[in-house]
Amino acid sequence: MLNRWTRAVVRHRTLVVVGWLALALLGVATNGALDARLSTSLSVPGTQSAQANVILAAHFHENVEGSFTIVVPQSALSTATIERRVADAVRIVPTGQILQSKEISGVVYLEADTNLDLVHAATWTGRLRLALAAEGLSRAMVTGPAALQSDVTPVLTSDLRRGELVALLLALVVLIAVLGLCAAVAVPFVVAAATISTSLLVVYLLSHVLPMVLYVPNVLELIGLGLAIDYSLLIVHRFRAEMRLATSRTDAVVATMDRAGRTVMVSGAAVGVGLATLLLVPVPFLRSLGAAGIVVPLVSVAAALSLQPVLLSLLGERGLRSVGVPGLMGERDRLATSWTTTTRVVLRFPRRILLVALVIVALCAASLWWLQLTPGSLSAIPSSLPSAQANLYMEHHVGTGVITPVQVVVTASKGENWRSAALQRVQSRLGTVILAEPEVSDVAIGINAPYVDASGRYTQIFVVARDQFGAAASQQLVTRIREHDVAAAALPRGFQVVVGGAAAQGVDYLHQTYGAFVWVVALAMALALLVLWWAFRSLTLAALAVLFDVLSVAAAYGVMVAVFRFGVASSLLGTYRISQIEGWVPVFVFAMLFGLSMDYEVFIVTRMREALETGLSSDDAIVAGLAQTGGVVSAAAFIMVAALSGLALGHIAGLQELGVGLAAGVLIDATVVRGLILPATLALVGERSWH
Repeated sequence: MLNRWTRAVVRHRTLVVVGWLALALLGVATNGALDARLSTSLSVPGTQSAQANVILAAHFHENVEGSFTIVVPQSALSTATIERRVADAVRIVPTGQILQSKEISGVVYLEADTNLDLVHAATWTGRLRLALAAEGLSRAMVTGPAALQSDVTPVLTSDLRRGELVALLLALVVLIAVLGLCAAVAVPFVVAAATISTSLLVVYLLSHVLPMVLYVPNVLELIGLGLAIDYSLLIVHRFRAEMRLATSRTDAVVATMDRAGRTVMVSGAAVGVGLATLLLVPVPFLRSLGAAGIVVPLVSVAAALSLQPVLLSLLGERGLRSVGVPGLMGERDRLATSWTTTTRVVLRFPRRILLVALVIVALCAASLWWLQLTPGSLSAIPSSLPSAQANLYMEHHVGTGVITPVQVVVTASKGENWRSAALQRVQSRLGTVILAEPEVSDVAIGINAPYVDASGRYTQIFVVARDQFGAAASQQLVTRIREHDVAAAALPRGFQVVVGGAAAQGVDYLHQTYGAFVWVVALAMALALLVLWWAFRSLTLAALAVLFDVLSVAAAYGVMVAVFRFGVASSLLGTYRISQIEGWVPVFVFAMLFGLSMDYEVFIVTRMREALETGLSSDDAIVAGLAQTGGVVSAAAFIMVAALSGLALGHIAGLQELGVGLAAGVLIDATVVRGLILPATLALVGERSWH
């Protein structure tokens, strides 16, 4: 079937090229429109924080995500004058209004609310800053969810462009090193460009159905670049071998796609399976990353099976000839020779080498025990951003928790009113219990707006923590309020309490994410086992591959913690030094790395199986398989690391963590795990491996 498909593609190559060109142009055209549909929202439907947001929106006309915090250092102007001028400036934003204002330690800070969603509110940040300056408040600073999104978006775009440039240059160096200076080097870049542009088009269409996170373009483009080049390199490498045996160019292309194309199909399915498990997580943030991530391997496989054979048919033998630089995979494949030598040494001392390799992985994974998670961090963004400067100013003069207060929303029984003397005592009692928490620096209550709604049935208590919303202490505070303080306040029967605000939303986000993570892991392992069992025709091989994937993921987690928490090589890499890893990163690293690890396993073991079917012994098949694929897998891994460096060299902590974690996992997997642990284990298991 794949043979007929390849011949049809080559026969209609003009139509194929025109089709991919049209998709690529549409992807480029919609790229700018996609940015306007992205969000940093951490909202989790069905949770306490989401219920609190509904009540705040319906009865207090508050919008947690579409809000601004305005910080004004007090000068000669009175607090009343500052409040009036800020209120006038805020009117420039549709539905903009001041909810509350406070003056502490010579700083006036005001909460400005809108009915806009996060994406649209963010677009008004610049005009709000200009309006404040026009009111004579040149020292006023604007932060809050909307301002943060507005400030971070151009940083992400700049990081992406710089990351792409670095990744492309490194990938070019690797490709020339392995293929030589020849026309074939251009093929992976053409395939990658078509893959990325088309993936962006598909994600843009998906964004009309699913909310998409702000990080999607960075993750999609850089991982897509590495994956597409990896697949293309594998096919070009196989094409070079087939050209020596085939009688015609078309026959060489067909033979290449019959073997390498089939491997790419299985590999793409493996990566897709890993990322598809993210759809189980009931958190829009991660579901959007999962949905966008699935698009990349699917489009990569489509490009590899249609555009790639066309390019190879146009390339021919002449395009494989090197000029000046012969490449490590030239006429004399030096990578194959080195892998043959290494594998023979492993097979001679399998127990010793397996033990050493496992110790290396264990050392990389050791820091995993100190892994701590955060939904996000206000400090892990560039300090030069205006919103970050406002946060730092508040932290030094007022306290970080003021920016993201916990909002305790209490609904009274029907007919009750929080302005009554009896309910004021209830409100005061609850506020006093919460204020006694060591992590609480201030509690704000009252009987008028914004503390009590117009009907009098709903009240909210603002709780200011001593730490920022993602800190471990703030997370524990939310849990204490929910599980202890509400009960300790002994509210009347029929009263309902929900805890909202950024800190509570972060707690719910982590709880929902990791409540589902165990199912993500279980499903990913089960599906991987089935896919690999079908691909290898051996349950033993499939089970070993899944076990090896777990080793790679554990090592990646450990390296992340070592770099970001303990500062190992952080100055060299230019990464943040922070105590917590953003909660979405380990989940995405697992899903992506699990797929990539299966990817490399399929490349290697498929060639081992081919060698075995020619009549070679198990050991000789292991040597032949690694000799034929070890070099190309190593090159593919270095190209993927080059692509991931674009994430690691950026300015956003979560993307840095993702880049470092995936890069470490890919390197460890392609070298220590697949190069040492795999052949050593197969040698010890023997012929049983293949049944």
